[in-house]
Amino acid sequence: MPGGGVTMITGTTDTSRIEAPITFRAYLICAFAAFGGIFFGYDTGWMGGVLAMPYFIRQYTGLPYPDPNDKAAVTAFHLPARDQSLTTSILSCGTFFGAIIAGDCADFIGRRMTIITGCGIFTVGCILETASTGLGVMVAGRLIAGLGVGFISAIVILYMSEIAPKAVRGAVVSGYQFCITIGILLANCVVYATQNRDDTGSYRIPVAVQFLWAIILATGLFLLPESPRYFVKKGKLDQAAKALSRVRGQPVDSAYIQDELAEIIANHEYELKVVPQTSYFGSWANCFSGSITNGSSNIRRTTVGILMQMMQQLTGINFIFYFGTVFFTSLGTISNPFLISLITTLVNVCSTPLSFYTVERFGRRKLLIVGATGMVIMQFIVGIIGVTAGRFEKHNNAAVSAMIAFICFNIAFFATTWGPCAWVVIGEIFPLPIRSRGVGLSTASNWFWNCIISVITPYLVGTAKGDANLGAKVFFLWGSLCCVSLTFAYFLVPETKGLSLEQVDKMMEETNARKSARWVPHSTFAGEMGIANRGLSISAPGEKGPHGIQTEV
Repeated sequence: MPGGGVTMITGTTDTSRIEAPITFRAYLICAFAAFGGIFFGYDTGWMGGVLAMPYFIRQYTGLPYPDPNDKAAVTAFHLPARDQSLTTSILSCGTFFGAIIAGDCADFIGRRMTIITGCGIFTVGCILETASTGLGVMVAGRLIAGLGVGFISAIVILYMSEIAPKAVRGAVVSGYQFCITIGILLANCVVYATQNRDDTGSYRIPVAVQFLWAIILATGLFLLPESPRYFVKKGKLDQAAKALSRVRGQPVDSAYIQDELAEIIANHEYELKVVPQTSYFGSWANCFSGSITNGSSNIRRTTVGILMQMMQQLTGINFIFYFGTVFFTSLGTISNPFLISLITTLVNVCSTPLSFYTVERFGRRKLLIVGATGMVIMQFIVGIIGVTAGRFEKHNNAAVSAMIAFICFNIAFFATTWGPCAWVVIGEIFPLPIRSRGVGLSTASNWFWNCIISVITPYLVGTAKGDANLGAKVFFLWGSLCCVSLTFAYFLVPETKGLSLEQVDKMMEETNARKSARWVPHSTFAGEMGIANRGLSISAPGEKGPHGIQTEV
């Protein structure tokens, strides 16, 4: 193909040869793509701290600084629940729509350019957030920035899943969750450093730091290759071969590249026969085709993806990161709630790398089941202590310390299981024809429920008139929802460890979630579709038809 000409590729019937060996280059590409998680995490982290900053409260409410000896004034010195709810949740509203739109963009302009576009939109939102001195501009900036984060959060997962080697795909996609935790930590560090400033720098500095993440990611993506599977979907097989060669670090005419490309093409041909592509709206309808009781149907996969991200949010983890500072302040015995929030963030960061090993050693399904069980136990313990020895009026430092310890254990369970695995699974379960939209819908679900939690939580734990004032009792709610997550993982989530994306398709056709861990690949799509026998000619663009493809019979 270099320099023109026609190249014949023949697939393989050997299930062990459908992917090139792992190279250091593949790790580097995936590691850089995972940097997109910084956006998600940093934006999650800075808002919670800023909402509790004295200068920010005065700036946005007009209230004077309270006399430390006036308990009533100190208690009243905070943003109203409605303003906390709006400023926090509006980002998630933007990301919800951004993730859905990104699913379309990724099929039209490519995975790489969609992420770069998201960086541009995000930058516009950051400018408004930084310039704001009142609620209106801040909300507009959060909405636009959210749109950009939606683009990035959905398509980074799609891009990484499509280029990562199957043996380490779970680990490298878990790197995305690790970058989310790094982003949260960085945000907390910046907020901690600026919290006592008595000027607009207290909140503008944490907001403005985000420009750096956009510049780094957009610049790097210009240098990285496009996803080979995107080019296969578009019928540009010559470019697919070149992109796959760059991703795998092999020559274009390598047998490994030929075999892997043939398998991707054959799988795509098979999926198009099962669910033909029609109109634009028809392609969206394909995400919901088939029977919900059929484990391999598109509607079943889409439902699993949407519910997976919903369950991740309903673990209550973002209650801690969004409103942790406010909650720890309400416990009454903590002198520096900002420091406690920083500690919980450190636990999140330090726990997540363990998943790089466990997600490939034990698999996605087992981790989700164990993680949900652990969170149920930890959250109920926090709730029990909170309504007994840890009540505000008892001023029991030991009980409050125990609550914080079990909250940290809960974070550790999440960070090693549901945090990374939810992203890994949604990047693996969709067939190529609907993958970008499926991942987009799943990510939109994450942000939708993120938004719901952001809206309702201030009212659940607020102490103003009309608020539920649940306090520590809110952990009974999160623990109960983790029971639902446990049931979901056991009955509906398949094991995808060690399989190529094409083999995941085959596995979901032939077995159910509970038996999926025992499924072993026994054939290739290239063999079943006849490509291994008849071969496939790929030409440089302009030489053999519109897409550089010619089948030899």
